[in-house]
Amino acid sequence: MEKEILDFKGEGVAKANRVHIGIFGETNSGKSTLLNLLSDQSVSLVSEVRGTTTDPVYKSMEIRGVGASTLIDTAGFEDDSELGTKRMQRTNKVLDECDIYIYVERGEENKRLLSTLKARKKPLIKVFNGSQLDDAIANTELPSGYIAFDKEAVLEAIREAAKGVSGDRPLLEGLLYGGESVLLVMPQDIQAPKGRLILPQVQTIRALLDLGCSITSCKTEDMQRTLELLKNPPALIITDSQVFAEVYALKPEESNITSFSILMARSKGDIDELVKGAAAIDSLNENSKVLISEACTHAPLEEDIGRVKIPALLRKKYGNMRIDFSRGLDFPEELDYDLIIMCGSCMFNRAHVLSRIEKAKAAGIPVTNYGVTISKLKGIIDKVEL
Repeated sequence: MEKEILDFKGEGVAKANRVHIGIFGETNSGKSTLLNLLSDQSVSLVSEVRGTTTDPVYKSMEIRGVGASTLIDTAGFEDDSELGTKRMQRTNKVLDECDIYIYVERGEENKRLLSTLKARKKPLIKVFNGSQLDDAIANTELPSGYIAFDKEAVLEAIREAAKGVSGDRPLLEGLLYGGESVLLVMPQDIQAPKGRLILPQVQTIRALLDLGCSITSCKTEDMQRTLELLKNPPALIITDSQVFAEVYALKPEESNITSFSILMARSKGDIDELVKGAAAIDSLNENSKVLISEACTHAPLEEDIGRVKIPALLRKKYGNMRIDFSRGLDFPEELDYDLIIMCGSCMFNRAHVLSRIEKAKAAGIPVTNYGVTISKLKGIIDKVEL
């Protein structure tokens, strides 16, 4: 008999492309027990001691009928232990990256937590745990609106909830339709491990192959020679944002151009909102405050686009403004900026990116991303395929 959930090691599917399912509830409600039950493994430590789960526990799975997924066990809500405040801050950040919420109840409903979950307007599964901590047998008397603390019942609920998860927009939707010639101009990122391409490049190549496109690739310095080798100009040129100007100067008139960062923004976020946000760049001055937000963490080098090149471009044009940085999940709770610039966010899922865009909009702060910012600063935003 086929297993409902298969252990998933991560090959072939990036974390950002999985359905994220967060498990929430009060301390000792049975969240960790549920994760272990679903995975058929002892992934999370289970104990009667309050506050056993501290940092969120991530478990990658392949769920039949859903696909590649990540289950997230979080610290107990209303945790009054010594580290409770910090644990809750971390749990609150998990809310942003989830596509589906599971709320586990063991006694009286936590209306505050449920209100927080419902306000996000994402699929919500309510599970009632009427069992002892070491016994996962479901209680026969379920409160209204709840399902049993039962593996099969929860899996079926996840499958149903996943139907409402939109996922990423197809990477090349509206830009290519199949069979076209495409040129990838890829300056080799010195921060990428030797012999490897960065994730947006890999995902773009796969999307092009799926469309049956003919792909030619080269480094920036080889672009002119590569174009001369082609029988016809490519329909589309995709490049790195930081060499937009150089590539645009060499591109054939018949070819359209975009960047890997813009493709990520189209796929994972709201490209219209990011283009609208870029208009705020014209209003910056030396007294402005800008936040540059990166999805991943790496040691910055002299060619770093987010921490070196974009700040240099902004300060050269608008003066020595204040520029702050956030990395990974460390997005500020309180936003007080004139502009937020996000990276391509290839390490985040769509739910996470849209959540940050909505937070910026709620605070009245324009938000954009690397590729859109550079095309704006280079004066070619109206010539780039968005």
